Amino acid sequence: MNTSDKSETTSQRLLCVDALRGFDMLWIIGGAEVLITFAKATGIGFLANIAVHFDHSWGQFHFYDLIQPLFLFIVGVVMPVSFRKRLARGETKKRIYAHVMKRVFILYILGLISSGHLLSFDLSGIHLITNVLHVIAFGYLISSVLILELNTKWQIGITTALLFLYWAIMALIPVPGHGAGIYTPETNLALYIDNAVLGHFQEGDGWTYIITSINFIPSIMLGVFAGNILQSGRDEVKKARMLGLIGICFIVAGRIWGIWFPIIHHLTTSSLVIYGAGWSFLLLSLFYLVIDVWGFKRWSFLFVVIGMNAIAVYVSTHLFDFKLIGDVFVGGLGRHLGNWFQFVQAFAALAVVWLILYWMYKQRIFLKI
Repeated sequence: MNTSDKSETTSQRLLCVDALRGFDMLWIIGGAEVLITFAKATGIGFLANIAVHFDHSWGQFHFYDLIQPLFLFIVGVVMPVSFRKRLARGETKKRIYAHVMKRVFILYILGLISSGHLLSFDLSGIHLITNVLHVIAFGYLISSVLILELNTKWQIGITTALLFLYWAIMALIPVPGHGAGIYTPETNLALYIDNAVLGHFQEGDGWTYIITSINFIPSIMLGVFAGNILQSGRDEVKKARMLGLIGICFIVAGRIWGIWFPIIHHLTTSSLVIYGAGWSFLLLSLFYLVIDVWGFKRWSFLFVVIGMNAIAVYVSTHLFDFKLIGDVFVGGLGRHLGNWFQFVQAFAALAVVWLILYWMYKQRIFLKI
C-alpha cells in the first residue's frame, strides 16, 4: 500500500465522492452502534424503530442493506476518471491491467485477513469468500475490462444482460430436490452452489458469492455510469438533476422487479442491485449538489476524513477492538452511568477511530492500494 504525498489534496477531486464514501463507512465502523445504544438508553420508540434498520433481515430492505451496494457504487464512480488520467499520462493498457491485478490480489488478501480468519492459521476455519472486499475485487476486475475495452453502449448492454442473466439462472434453474424460483434462507440456487463448491470455507448465515458474483459487476458499473455523468460537460445543476431522476426511476424499477424477483441482500438479487443503485444515485445527487455545486462543504468534513482512508479504516476496525482504547478514557464511568454507559462506550470507540483518521488527514496520509 502507498501513502500519498502532500500534493494530493481533496481540491483535486470531487469532495462529494469522499464525503459520500465516508458517510457510508461511518455506520460500519461504529456509527450504527452509537445510534443503537443511544436508542436503547433513551427508550424513545421512534429511535428504537430507527435502530431496527441497522440489521440485515431476509427479504426486507433496511438502511444497513444499502451499505455494500453504495460502497460498490462509489468504487464505480471513481473508476472512469482514474483510468482516463492513467491513459492521459501515457500508461499502456498492459501496465494498467498489471495495476488492476495487483489491486485485486491485495483486496482479496485484505478480505481474508479482516473477515476470513486468515491470521488464525487454521485451514478449517478460513472463509475463502467472505466480505465486501472480495466483492469489490471481483467486480472491479471485470468492470476494469469493460471500461478499458468497450464503449458506453456496450457497457450498458452487458450490465443489463448480467442483471437479467442472474435473474434467469435463479428463477429457471431448479434447486435439486426442491424446484426453481425458490428464495428462502434455507433453500435457493445460489446457496446450494456455494454449499457444494465452498463447503465449510464459506461465510455462512445465508450469504452467497459464487453465482451471486454475476451481480457484483452491475453494482459497480452503475456507479461507472454515474461517474461518467459527473465528468461530462453538462451544467452542474443539470447533472445533479439527472442523477436524481435516474435514482428515482431505479428505485421504482427495483420495487416493481422485486414483485417477481424479491429484494434480498443476502443473494444480491437483481432487484436489490437496481433498488440500491437508485438510492445511491439519489445520495450522490444530493451530496454533489450541496457540496460541489452550492459549495456548502464544512458539514461534510466529518465524512471526508473517513472517506479519504476508507479501506484502511475498514480493515482496521475488523482487526482491532477500539473499545479497549476508548475504555481507557471512559471505562471508569460504567458504574455511574447505568444504561447510558454502552452509548458512551460506543461513542468513545468511534471518537478514537475518527481522531486517528483526522491525524492521518492532517498529515496527508491517505492509504491507497
